[in-house]
Amino acid sequence: MSPNRNTGGRLVVEHDVSTTPVLAAELAAAWADIQRYHPDLPDLAAPEALIGESSSACGAELSFERLLHEAVHGLAAARGVRDTSRAGRYHNRRFLAIAEEFGLRHRQEPHPSSGFSLVTMAPETRRRYRRTIQRLSRALRAHSMANNRDSDRAFRGPAARHGSSGGGVRVKAVCDCGRNVRVVPSVLAQAPITCGACGKPFRIPEVVAVG
Repeated sequence: MSPNRNTGGRLVVEHDVSTTPVLAAELAAAWADIQRYHPDLPDLAAPEALIGESSSACGAELSFERLLHEAVHGLAAARGVRDTSRAGRYHNRRFLAIAEEFGLRHRQEPHPSSGFSLVTMAPETRRRYRRTIQRLSRALRAHSMANNRDSDRAFRGPAARHGSSGGGVRVKAVCDCGRNVRVVPSVLAQAPITCGACGKPFRIPEVVAVG
């Protein structure tokens, strides 16, 4: 809770409000906008799991373009199509074929290690989702600004100071309702990831040594 302040004789109690639920809601809304054009796309089960997590295999930090990329994987899974190999790093031509359905293009030769992962929006796709992109971009900027302010006041440890993500190794984080996500520990340490079902933050369970 932030300190109280006095405004014109009235005592106002200020609360720090996390931007994570707001951004998660915008991600869900953007996903629903994609589903309007692709009804076979499954629902996004845990939008908060995407927050604060970058993916070099998927190209970049979170954005609407990244969300479309994740939608390609979602539709591939629904169709039973194996769209990647090499532990999910290499995006094959089956991935590219579905990406083109979403208005994504890959204008270069496939990358030796990631294949056709670096797809980008075609101009007509960007026009189709213009309002969705604007809404999500505002939510992403607000979330980034809030977390930058929090990070300035917090000690994050040597791994975060030097830009390390712990080698990208993900572990299971759980919430009280039993759901779980795979996260990089240093990412979870930078800002909470809130469960969309129960509203509580995911946490990495403590390991109790035996003997």
